[in-house]
Amino acid sequence: MPEPGTPAHGLRPPLVVAITARALFDLEDSHVLFEAEGVVAYADHQRQHEDVILEPGIAFPLVRKLLALNASTTADAPSVAAPKVEVILLSRNSSDTGLRIFNSIQYHGLDIRRATFTSGAPVWPYIRPFGAQLFLSANPVSVRAALEAGVAAATILPARAALSGHQQLRIAFDGDAVIFSDESERVSREHGIEAFGLHERERAREPLSGGPFRGFLSALHDLQVAFPVGENAPIRTALVTARSAPAHERVIRTLREWGVRLDEALFLGGREKGPFLEAFGADIFFDDSPHNIDSARRHVAAGHVPHGVANSGQ
Repeated sequence: MPEPGTPAHGLRPPLVVAITARALFDLEDSHVLFEAEGVVAYADHQRQHEDVILEPGIAFPLVRKLLALNASTTADAPSVAAPKVEVILLSRNSSDTGLRIFNSIQYHGLDIRRATFTSGAPVWPYIRPFGAQLFLSANPVSVRAALEAGVAAATILPARAALSGHQQLRIAFDGDAVIFSDESERVSREHGIEAFGLHERERAREPLSGGPFRGFLSALHDLQVAFPVGENAPIRTALVTARSAPAHERVIRTLREWGVRLDEALFLGGREKGPFLEAFGADIFFDDSPHNIDSARRHVAAGHVPHGVANSGQ
């Protein structure tokens, strides 16, 4: 008998990512109109332009690569049955003004079939019913609400999509307050870097507790193992952290304890993260620090995770 919650056919459930329209498409002209003239002017504009295709937004390349995993092959056979990845659109548009968004989805060939249009109401309550492990939005209020509900979430600064120089999906994570809890970061901020180093050395064999992105990282790892390992693997992940030796040991042992693989680990010792993320070729990078996000955004798409001590005053 299969375990409770396991599909009868034995396949893993898909990785589900929920995304808002402003993160997926370049809707900034429309948003400026909404802010300046209100919902009626915005609705008229969208209806008048519903056949004008929207340009890709900041998270568009990420979504395209995620959905492309459904057409990839495993070591044994092509994946033609249940999808490995599903992307859900959550929009504060009405279904009427959202027609332009769906027209754009179809034009760009994105296999997005499920959506919620709330006519201005919050979208975050629908994240859990859809079973999403990640939520990306340009609205920091929605992102905070999702995090408080236990869903990995990040704020994406709207922009035109950047060109990607590779087909492989590459995702990078900060460690403390993202993958891990902020317990060690609190020691650093409250007692200084020397106390942080001593704290981590003394607890090197004690696994860190999980942060808001632990579940998403585990789901992404489960997706990775469906594909061959090596240069031709369609997914590559990286830890990009300000930690340095000897504070690296606890991180490595924690990931080993969790049974999670990260393909690269960059212990930067406080160096600016942006150039390293560009060298890695990240399609998106998640970090709790606004300073690190500002550095990253000059090079790659970045999602701010408003969690932990770095954001306690915001």
